[in-house]
Amino acid sequence: MEKLTKEQRSQLMARVRPKGNLSTEVALAKAFRRNGVTGWRRHLPVGLGNRSVRPDFVFRQDRLVVFVHGCFWHGCPLHATTPTTRCSYWVPKLSANKARDRRVERTLRKLGWRVMKIWEHSVRQDPDRCVRRIVKALAA
Repeated sequence: MEKLTKEQRSQLMARVRPKGNLSTEVALAKAFRRNGVTGWRRHLPVGLGNRSVRPDFVFRQDRLVVFVHGCFWHGCPLHATTPTTRCSYWVPKLSANKARDRRVERTLRKLGWRVMKIWEHSVRQDPDRCVRRIVKALAA
């Protein structure tokens, strides 16, 4: 039985800070170090005019940003699933995530940034392959 009021629960949940997709980001950062890739920063703010975004990895000198997208949260074409409970909440939530991703990517490209998306499953399967893709983009 819930002992908190709706307002108390809302305040409590608002204080919870997300940890992001830490394990996949750390795996990719370790692969960068292992492969001698330098010049990157994690979660460096990139201005979008009236607001900013914090990509998972930023290569400022090469104007390349890398987003490590979780398969569930960002709608991976291979592994995304639609929850079977509370669909009225989850379907709009996940659709909004994908729409926001498209807006941010489009805005970054207009501002002269190159944008790469790396899926969570790719990092888990072969982080060194992901690094090779990024190095190839940096060389282009």
